[in-house]
Amino acid sequence: MNVVVVESPSKAKTINKYLGPGYKVLASFGHVRDLPAKDGSVRPDEDFEMSWEVDGASAKRMKDIADAVKSSDGLILATDPDREGEAISWHVLDLLKKKKVIGDKPVRRVVFNAITKKAVLDAMAEPRDIDISLVDAYLARRALDYLVGFNLSPVLWRKLPGARSAGRVQSVALRLVCDREAEIERFVTEEYWNISALLKTPRGDEFEARLVSSDGKRLQPKAIGNGDEANRLKTLLDGASYVVESVEAKPVKRNPAPPFTTSTLQQAASSKLGFSASRTMQVAQKLYEGVDIGGETVGLITYMRTDGVQMAPEAIDAARRAIGSQFGERYLPEKPRFYSTKAKNAQEAHEAIRPTDFNRSPDQVRRFLDGDMLKLYDLVWKRGIASQMASAEIERTTAEIIADNGGKKAGLRATGSVIRFDGFIAAYTDMKEDGEQADDGDEGGRLPEINARENLAKQKINATQHFTEPPPRYSEATLIKKMEELGIGRPSTYAATVTTLLDRDYVTTDKRKLVPQAKGRLVTAFLESFFTRYVEYDFTASLEEKLDQISAGDLNWKDVLREFWKDFFSQIEDTKELRVTNVLDALNEELAPLVFPKREDGSDPRICQVCGTGKLSLKLGKYGAFVGCSNYPECNYTRQLSSETNGDAEASASNEPLSLGKDPHTGEEITLRSGRFGPYVQRGEGKDAKRSSLPKGWTPASIDHEKAIALLSLPRDIGAHPETGKMISTGLGRYGPFVLHNGTYANLDSIEDVFAIGLNRAVSVLADKQSKGANGSRGRTAAAALKELGEHPDGGAITVRDGRFGPYVNWGKVNATLPKGKDPQSVTVEEALALIAERAAKGGATKGKATKAKSTTAKTTKAASNGATKTAKPKTAAKAKSKTAAKAKKD
Repeated sequence: MNVVVVESPSKAKTINKYLGPGYKVLASFGHVRDLPAKDGSVRPDEDFEMSWEVDGASAKRMKDIADAVKSSDGLILATDPDREGEAISWHVLDLLKKKKVIGDKPVRRVVFNAITKKAVLDAMAEPRDIDISLVDAYLARRALDYLVGFNLSPVLWRKLPGARSAGRVQSVALRLVCDREAEIERFVTEEYWNISALLKTPRGDEFEARLVSSDGKRLQPKAIGNGDEANRLKTLLDGASYVVESVEAKPVKRNPAPPFTTSTLQQAASSKLGFSASRTMQVAQKLYEGVDIGGETVGLITYMRTDGVQMAPEAIDAARRAIGSQFGERYLPEKPRFYSTKAKNAQEAHEAIRPTDFNRSPDQVRRFLDGDMLKLYDLVWKRGIASQMASAEIERTTAEIIADNGGKKAGLRATGSVIRFDGFIAAYTDMKEDGEQADDGDEGGRLPEINARENLAKQKINATQHFTEPPPRYSEATLIKKMEELGIGRPSTYAATVTTLLDRDYVTTDKRKLVPQAKGRLVTAFLESFFTRYVEYDFTASLEEKLDQISAGDLNWKDVLREFWKDFFSQIEDTKELRVTNVLDALNEELAPLVFPKREDGSDPRICQVCGTGKLSLKLGKYGAFVGCSNYPECNYTRQLSSETNGDAEASASNEPLSLGKDPHTGEEITLRSGRFGPYVQRGEGKDAKRSSLPKGWTPASIDHEKAIALLSLPRDIGAHPETGKMISTGLGRYGPFVLHNGTYANLDSIEDVFAIGLNRAVSVLADKQSKGANGSRGRTAAAALKELGEHPDGGAITVRDGRFGPYVNWGKVNATLPKGKDPQSVTVEEALALIAERAAKGGATKGKATKAKSTTAKTTKAASNGATKTAKPKTAAKAKSKTAAKAKKD
């Protein structure tokens, strides 16, 4: 009997069926050990020796594997086919050697790109040794990320309170988002005009032609810059006669795009399906690991972390056969198509993402897949099969027209196109992200019959005013595309990097666009000022190139670390002498448009509007940065630093209390004020004054006496509950508006409901909350289960529930909140076990349950955790106590 080690338990079950009784397949649950989150895990002074730690859950998994290997004939390491998978195999083998269970047993490494019976059996027939060069590249990357995170993050904490972390890839990705925002802020809008003519042929057909030249000179795009010039040209065209100078019909071919890579799949899923990068990878993981189809678990797509664009020869043959049978021979090109990537630093050792069987069309598997899985599989299948289809044949027609007004001439052009043969478009057409330019150059549809040298009748001249627009903010997909173009990061890190920026609150999303927050811009400005080299795009890309050279066996990994550490350590040491005043001066300069927006009256935006003599500057407090006056404490003006208030600078520019009138009951003055945490209303003065922050969506300009009174009157009593006789009230809390009765909170949809809701509806809202099930804890109710995940290894059901503060995983008395943006319906049992273990380690359970959770709960699989990277192991109780471990999270 041979022991086979894979990464996930679902994969283990499937592969065990393929291999039969002569094999025992066990799961490592991702990485089995990692660098402890504390100083000294990587020691440059000891030639970069590294200390590895196995957590409790992984120790149990390794014991099970070791026990099985003891009585086995050999070990087969079948972890994922990438650097991380190679590293997991290396870690597993190293631990088994230390347990002295390998002896002279044969150890083989196999890799398969798809979880199908054929792919697995073919891989078993071609074993190899562990690729030490790939392991070295992993070690170098892991050491670099650790060294950057554990040395740079503490500098941020000391010099820039409120900043959470920095990372080798994370900080460069954040810089991309912040640089784009600065570009938008610097953008100066310019006016331009487009002029076109609606013309009619002698046969009565109308079409539109645009002005392209005047007085023999070609007009560049946006060349008509004002209304006077536009009116002059419009007048010329109004009085002109029109004749067709030439008509040219030119055949054009459009070729299909290659099959998906990780990056292009994330981009297409974003533009076509509205999926985030992490959601795309979560769904892709399920399709890769396998779906039960007619009693057999089958992987539907190949490995989804790749930057290769080529399919295997047998897959190309299968695609061509499917094209012939499903679309017809006309759609099959004479020769197969071969692709090469344009992405910087791409590794093309792996296949592109494709269906494992092109004969398995989306319609055939529809009944076996949930909605998200079907949508993504449909994309992968169509893109894969389109990549081997015939080119689309388009006829593009261009008509050149001369307008003549008393000898003054202008040129117009009409273009149109018609698809003569759809080719690959029959299977798949691209969509562009917002703000991207289409690449096909098609303009309009088919033109009517137009003949050279015939006269045309003018119907109407249109002159339309336009204004140039700044470049669009990045979406998750376009940011990932940019990172790929620059050679920053790798397919396994894209989604995780974006998720980290969102989790750190460095960026937020607005209409699917990434908006840098003040905290993120401060971190970027600090790093650009004092660690310029380490957030440079070229430097980061060159480091990735060196990692690739290590994986190819062309560079020694410790040589790369020595070269990096020498300069990086020197830079860290230099910051020890850096004063906070130096930091603030640099940030004031770098972030001037954000911190000191221009004033409408043209006055100096850095002069305090309260005292008139002080100079405004960034200040650093316990909770981060804010704007304050240099005359403090004589002038106590402060203002919150926020990207969201940047457009309303005048509203927040003064800290002078704005009187809104008097309270009709107490006679005290009610004022609108601005503090470092944002605008608020206040009644009275001194420490006993009542205050209320403005709720989300309410701007200072919208606050009047009535709204201020309403805010200060909270909590608001509605009436006694008809069953208990106890008072029902509404209020505004940290997590939004709510209704409260006898210790039970129920969320309300909007702040307006707080003031308008009546007794009957309040009782109904509370009843809905109660219907989810009571847990007897302080009058609060337990949330109903959204999804049943199965049994915990120590017994008891694991469920996904929706609570007051969002969805969470529940096992007994352990509740673990789901990561931000995680779809409750997509949670797997492996993810749940990891979350429960981590929560238990932090003390989120009764003593007995916590002990069991920490000792027996397994890690999640690599992709189930974040859809992009190998799983980070659950934290031990010792780690939870470490402040460094809590802060220094890396890429």
